Amino acid sequence: MKLLESTSFEAINNALHIQTSGDSAVIHGRIESYSCKMAGNDKALYKRFTSEQAPTDLQALSPPQTLQDLSPQIMRSSLSGDESGATLCDTISRKTLFYLIATLNSAFEPDYDFSDAKSHEFSKEPSLQWVLNSIESNLSAVAGDQYHKIRTALWSTIEDEISLNDCDIYSYNPDLNSDPFGEPGCLWSFNYFFYNKKLKRIVFFTCRAIK
Repeated sequence: MKLLESTSFEAINNALHIQTSGDSAVIHGRIESYSCKMAGNDKALYKRFTSEQAPTDLQALSPPQTLQDLSPQIMRSSLSGDESGATLCDTISRKTLFYLIATLNSAFEPDYDFSDAKSHEFSKEPSLQWVLNSIESNLSAVAGDQYHKIRTALWSTIEDEISLNDCDIYSYNPDLNSDPFGEPGCLWSFNYFFYNKKLKRIVFFTCRAIK
């Protein structure tokens, strides 16, 4: 995965380091854009990755964090209108899963290695609006006016880079041992991938609030 340099993203990332009033919390946020074109090292890792997976190309994902507190019936009606009682389970292709893992490795190297991450640690989000609501809720609750000052520039910059309505959106929701943000005092964290298949590009938005 190749990091795509962006002066617009650099400016937003500077603004996403927010010290809240009264020093009650600090927000560390970062957005980065990656090309899905595989370099030499990526090709070797992908070959190893696919050889270690189950024979089927599709891998099961976990339900999105934004819906885990809802009852199964509400989840069914919210996602598909299906009232038949069938259990829904999103899936992901091995290549797309590899893109997500490779993005994590690029974003957090050399401190973390996500090569052994499994599909159940990821979720496919139900809609762009669900993701926007979740991010807005977290940032507004902690940063308030400080976030609202950069809100328009943040989302317009992401839109210009990735065309949000054309994206599949995934999240990374690891267990505490695998979570790069699983540190004392962490109020919340999120890791979202905006994947535009046509552009062969991923915008990664990672953020945490530390008490």
